[in-house]
Order: sequence, then structure tokens, then C-alpha cells
Amino acid sequence: MGKTKENKFGTRQIATTAVLLAICIVSQVFKNLSIFITGPIVNTCIVLAVLMVNLPCGIILSIITPITAYMIAMSPVMMAVPAIIIFIMLGNIVLAVAVEFLFKKSFMGSGNNVFRISNMARAILCSLAKGVFMGATISMWLLPAFIPEQSPLRNKLPVFQKTFSVFQFLTACIGFVYVFIVYTVLKRAVERDLSLFQKSDS
Repeated sequence: MGKTKENKFGTRQIATTAVLLAICIVSQVFKNLSIFITGPIVNTCIVLAVLMVNLPCGIILSIITPITAYMIAMSPVMMAVPAIIIFIMLGNIVLAVAVEFLFKKSFMGSGNNVFRISNMARAILCSLAKGVFMGATISMWLLPAFIPEQSPLRNKLPVFQKTFSVFQFLTACIGFVYVFIVYTVLKRAVERDLSLFQKSDS
């Protein structure tokens, strides 16, 4: 019953998902400036969706954000190999699932001390899961197999391969740093407001 309740979608879940999606979309406007602007923010929102709402919410963001990224600021490699969008979705889902099963219980049960070594290690493992998946599927198989030999993009293949492997791991790690900070700030703000409410009520 508890699991069913956690995975349901009510007004709160929909509103939170919409806010996180809006943040992702705004960040994607700057996608072509640097992967280290958009990437960490999108990863942060996916992780927060799983932590603050549920896994289905995280999966929804995982699927929608590559589509909005393609629509807002499509890159040459996406136009050359459209199937890459599917594997970016899957990479995001790997992150969301890893957060649900490797990170969430430990992190949410940390009380006021989320900056534990165990939580940081789990965050790195979740980031590594995404980086390894995308590296194996996109960098090692999809791009070498489907970028045409005569395409000028072929000369940039090593750059693309690093972008969809090492950089995915790094941006996920940075995203987790943001998660630690944002969650701590929000938790303290809620506790402060609750304390003020209780004082005024008494």
C-alpha cells in the first residue's frame, strides 16, 4: 500500500514535475554554450524528482528532457544520428532507477547530515552507472556505427565519444552536488517555517 501511495500522481506530484521540467527547459536554452551548464541542472532535476516525488516522476523527466533539448537546441550529432535521443532517455532512466534503489533510502534517512561519505559514494555510483551505460551504447556503438564515413562529423568522433561518456559521468556528479545543496537549503527552510508557525500558534 505504501509503495502504491508513493508512486501515485496527484496535484502535488504533477506540480512538482512541472516545475522541475520548466527548470530543465530554461537550462536547455544554454545547451550549446556548454554541456556543463545544462547537463548538471537536468541531472539535478531528475534526481530531485525521484527524491521529492517518486520514480515515475523521474522517469517522465528522463524521457521528456531529451526531446525538449532536441527541439530547443538540436546539435549536429543529434541531427546526424536521431536514435541518440532514445539512448539519452535510457541513460537518464538508468540514473533515475539507480537513485531509487541505491541512493534514495540512504539519503532521505540521513536526517540533517546528508553530507555523509556513504551518500557521496552512492551518488558517484549512480553517476557512474549513467556514464558507463551511455559510454557503452552511444560512444562505443551508436556513433561509430551510424555517423557516415563521409560526414565531417566523423572527424569529431573522439569529442562526441567523450561527451557521451566521461562528460555524462562528470555532469551527473555535479548534479548530485547541487542536489545535496538544494535539498539541505529546502529542508532547513521548511524546518524554520515550521518552527515559526509553531511559535506563533502557541
